[in-house]
Amino acid sequence: MLTLLRNAAVHAPAPLGLVDLLVAGERIVQLGPALPALPAAYDVHEVDLGGARVIPGLVDGHAHVTGGGGEAGVHTRVPAPTLTQWTRAGITSVVGTLGTDAETRGMAELLAQVRALRHEGMSAWCWTGGYHLPPRTFTGSLRGDIVHLEAVIGVGELAISDHRSSQPTLDELARAASEAHVAGLLTGKAGVLHLHVGNGARGLSQLAALLDATELPPRVFMPTHVNRRRALFEEAIALAQRGCTVDVTAFPVDEGEDAWHAADALERWWRAGAPRDRITVSTDAGGTLPHFDAQGNVVSYGVGDPASLLATIATLVARGHALADVLPPFTSTPAAHLRLVRKGTIAVGMDADLVVLDDACAARHVLARGRWHVRDGETVVRGTFERG
Repeated sequence: MLTLLRNAAVHAPAPLGLVDLLVAGERIVQLGPALPALPAAYDVHEVDLGGARVIPGLVDGHAHVTGGGGEAGVHTRVPAPTLTQWTRAGITSVVGTLGTDAETRGMAELLAQVRALRHEGMSAWCWTGGYHLPPRTFTGSLRGDIVHLEAVIGVGELAISDHRSSQPTLDELARAASEAHVAGLLTGKAGVLHLHVGNGARGLSQLAALLDATELPPRVFMPTHVNRRRALFEEAIALAQRGCTVDVTAFPVDEGEDAWHAADALERWWRAGAPRDRITVSTDAGGTLPHFDAQGNVVSYGVGDPASLLATIATLVARGHALADVLPPFTSTPAAHLRLVRKGTIAVGMDADLVVLDDACAARHVLARGRWHVRDGETVVRGTFERG
């Protein structure tokens, strides 16, 4: 199938101006101003975008694709997000993770859901291990899962500084990071230790200690939820200065709460002069967003939303930031750090994961792997069990 998109204001994420894009199958094969028309025999589907902004499909590096939660009993296990919850939010690539509950959910289910999303037209991968040590694996080892299972790109989300964690020691964290790193070397995958960071007072101190005590490269350590406390975010800035990439979660923040909204966190990061290529934003979609009392009991919770990424982009653009400056933490940076080749950038040879924005930065059209999933704001492709 050939699709020719005309008059697209492409942000790749860098602005390319008004260009045309030719998509063949799942790839972008031509890009440039005023591409010549192809012969009618080629059966080209041509769409004039009229100068609308086109961005890469968003890359969500931390989501509960099988559903998460369960901290307040089995009835609080969150159902798996549907295909259209991702695509209508402009997310075309996702990395799934196990959360607190790796007992009633496991690696087999996670791998199956990754395959299901791929079958339905998205791009999907996963972390292995979950919150706790000893880890939940499929092959029997963290290294084995990364080496032998194509969809597994690293270890995560291993929990630290959290009452729900297994309270891992420095030696245990170093061993898990080593398994991820060596497996990454053997396979060319990300080889990252993706770390859930809770509200605990230890914050990121264990990661700073590991950088001092081991030979492991800083890129191996990737903490997430670092905007959940303002002091924690300052630790994250310091960690990035040492070479780590950190992940911000696009969760709701109440007025007066000791946390940074993702948009505020990015602005603070930029003002601090922290490395722009060492911060990413993810949704935690499908996972609970619980609040606990002093005894560790859940007092309230929400659910992570795939729509939070585009909403954060819209907020930053409305505040006057250039779209090209806003996009990398949602597209090219996670794709590069997680070594998701052909993702996160619009260029010849890259996958045709494209989002056409409307004036409010919502997804007007979405192509995933060259196939229309959303047209004029309406769903074109639905998940297997989604109703029209």
